[in-house]
This record gives sequence, structure tokens and C-alpha cells, in this order.
Amino acid sequence: MDPSTLVEQAVSGVPAPIWFVQFFKVLGFTLHAMPMSLWYAGLLIALVLHLRGNEHGRRFGGRLLQQMPVIVAIGVNLGIVPLLFVQTAYYKVFYPATILMAWPWLAIIALLIPAYYGIYLYAWGLKNGEKLARLRVVAGWCAAAMFIVIGFIFANGMSLMGHVDRWVELWSDNSVAGAASGTALNIGDATLWPRWLLMFGLALQTTAAWLLFDAEWLGGMAAVPAAAKQLDDNYRRWAWGFAKKLYTVGLIWFAAAGSWYVFGSWTPELRESMFAWPLVLLAVLPAIAPGLSWLLVCFGGRTKAIALLAFLAQFCVLAVNALSRQFVQNLNLKPYWDVYSLPEDIQWGPLAMFLIVFVIGLGVIGWMVAQIRKCDSA
Repeated sequence: MDPSTLVEQAVSGVPAPIWFVQFFKVLGFTLHAMPMSLWYAGLLIALVLHLRGNEHGRRFGGRLLQQMPVIVAIGVNLGIVPLLFVQTAYYKVFYPATILMAWPWLAIIALLIPAYYGIYLYAWGLKNGEKLARLRVVAGWCAAAMFIVIGFIFANGMSLMGHVDRWVELWSDNSVAGAASGTALNIGDATLWPRWLLMFGLALQTTAAWLLFDAEWLGGMAAVPAAAKQLDDNYRRWAWGFAKKLYTVGLIWFAAAGSWYVFGSWTPELRESMFAWPLVLLAVLPAIAPGLSWLLVCFGGRTKAIALLAFLAQFCVLAVNALSRQFVQNLNLKPYWDVYSLPEDIQWGPLAMFLIVFVIGLGVIGWMVAQIRKCDSA
């Protein structure tokens, strides 16, 4: 069977310019990936530090665990933006891919809800003594495991969406009387595992950048007034030292997974296209961008300005990786379906409403972070 016959051939107009769709798909994913990284890798680190770390490690672990309900809420809501634009222009491949793995895809909701309750229980337990210590710890580790599984399912869905050639095999192996059973997972895809691990490396880096931002800008210490300055200096010194180590681990992890992804899973045709001018920039920039952020974290100096620059630089790291992945996805889909060939039927009213709500939403998130900072400083 020709895989392209599985892609719907009927043509309908896209309600927004293709460049607009792809811009907000990439921007939305980048905004989502910042908090997502903190529950993907940061939650594990916070649990270990809070249970087994030194005084400063326990402080950071406790702070991140108390922040986690807000971080997850922000991340989940920002995740709506890229999913919205995936379904706007990439519906021809998004829906078939998620139908093939319907049950795991629906399981995301079944995992997300108890994971959310788990981190709420942990955060609530931190403020209410040690009565629920054992239950709190179990809930925290279960939540961390569920978020990792959710990430794995999402990686399956997004990789399957871009590899139409895998559909026939998965449908054949997971069908009943010609109907898809919805039990497929894309684990046979050569790009899945390095892509999933690459994201974990980026998450380690983002957690390191958040540690510095939290310590320098959100009042990452809680001390009695008489000893406040000394404790603050000691905590900040520890935060910068630990961030250097964590970002270095994340950088090495990212380099290993990224090399596997590019040289071990890309097809020769894809590598040839991505290493040709001007797309070679999107092959090189994602590789070197974390190195620039690492230099800021390790050698920039312990100042608020450098902490902010490192945090913003990490946002750019995630952005260039998301942009590169978008072009890779388009190239993988091109033999079967070209998104740039879709006609445009622009609906300016809904686009204007989206932009207004999007800007207001980002403003609300900024206000929420400002209120958290005030509470920490009080």
C-alpha cells in the first residue's frame, strides 16, 4: 500500500497564513517547553534534593515542589497553543497518527489528572508538617513517573505524525477486521528514542537556568532576619555551583542524544536537505546554542543580570530546537503531503481574537509570577 493514500486528499482552506500557523506553532511549543521541562526533569531533581540533598538542596527542592502546581498549570495551558495550530494546518497527519495510537493518546488525560493531584498533595504537605510525609513522597514520585510517561506518549504522537511511512505497518499490526485498534505505539521509529532523550537533556538545562532565575529573582531563600544576608549569600553560591554542574550534565546529555538523532536516525535524504544552505543554519544553531548558554551559567558571574540572561538564552535554545524540528517535520512530510500547498482562506476575525487573548494570557502569567515574587519577598 502506498502510504500517501492514507493522507486525506480533499483540500480545504487554512484559516490563517501558513507562516502564521508555523510561527505560533513553534512559539507556542517553546513557551510550553519552558515549564514542561521543569516537570519533566526538574521534578525528579527536586524530589531527590528535597529528600537527600544538603540544606541548600532541600531548600531549592522544596521551593520547586511548592511552585510546581502553578508551573504545571501554566505549562498545560500554554500547550494548547501548539496543539491548536497543529490541528489547524496539520490535521491531515495529526488525526490519523493519533487514531492509530488512540488509547495511549487518551491515556494522557488519565495520567495528567492524578499527576496534578500528586504534586498538589506534595506541595500541600510541605506546608502542613510531617503528618503526610510518607503519602506525600509516594505521591511525588508517582507524579514524576506519570509526567515522564506523558512525555513519552507525546513523543510517540509527534514522531508518528511526521512519519507517514510508518502508518501502514502500525495499522497492519494493530487492526481488527481492517479497523485500527488504537493500541499502536511508534517505538520502532528510529527517531523516537533519541528525540525523547534529547528533550530530557534540554529539560536538565532548563532546570539549571530556572534554579538561577529563582535564586536571583524570585527570592530563593527563606531565613530569619538576623541571619538573612549570610544565608542568602550561601544559598546563592550553592545555586550557581549546582547550576553549573546540572547544566553541564544536560549539555553532555543533549550532545549525545542530538548526535544520535541527527547521524543515527535521519535518513540520508533528510541530512542532505538539512545540511544544504540555508537550512544548514537550522542544523548548526540548535547544536551550538546550548554551549552559549553554558558559558553564561559557568563563567558569566553571579549576578541577577547574568541569571536573567541565562534564563532568556535557554528560551532561545528551546526556540531554535523547535524551529529546526518544524523544518525537519515538513521535509519528512513532503513526499506524502506538502503543507505549503494548502490554499489559504484567511479568517481575520478569529485571528485578531486569538492574538488579543494570547497577549492578555501572557500578561496574566507575568502578573502571576510577579505576585509569587512578592510573596517570596514578604
